[in-house]
Amino acid sequence: MAGTRTFTMIKPDGVEDNNIGNILQMITDAGFTIKAMKLTRLSTEQAQEFYAIHAERPFYGELVEYMTSGPIIAAILEKDNAVEDFRTLIGATNPAEAAEGTIRAKYAESIGRNAVHGSDSDENAEIEGNFHFPVAEVVA
Repeated sequence: MAGTRTFTMIKPDGVEDNNIGNILQMITDAGFTIKAMKLTRLSTEQAQEFYAIHAERPFYGELVEYMTSGPIIAAILEKDNAVEDFRTLIGATNPAEAAEGTIRAKYAESIGRNAVHGSDSDENAEIEGNFHFPVAEVVA
């Protein structure tokens, strides 16, 4: 059964380009409820830990550098079928391939600067959400 929560980050480019409000509006218009949210900046160590799954990939160093280059918005979202519905809302990683009307089609610049992160499974949504928010910080 699909879960009701997912995790997202508005990445440094989305924050830098002043798209926080636009992206959050698209999220809430799509029926998601924001259960926790914060503006923060990842340290190098935090970014390395969060993206450890990609440590062996050639883009890992650039990814860590990019994710520490500016503030992010981290959020836990709630909706039935949250992960799948959010992945549909954000669109393909490559904005050139993202469906019209998706967050990445509207606000991403490139594969590397793609405005927003979305968990790819219920399990990862829980892990990623817990990474940024202790349980006590999330609205029930």
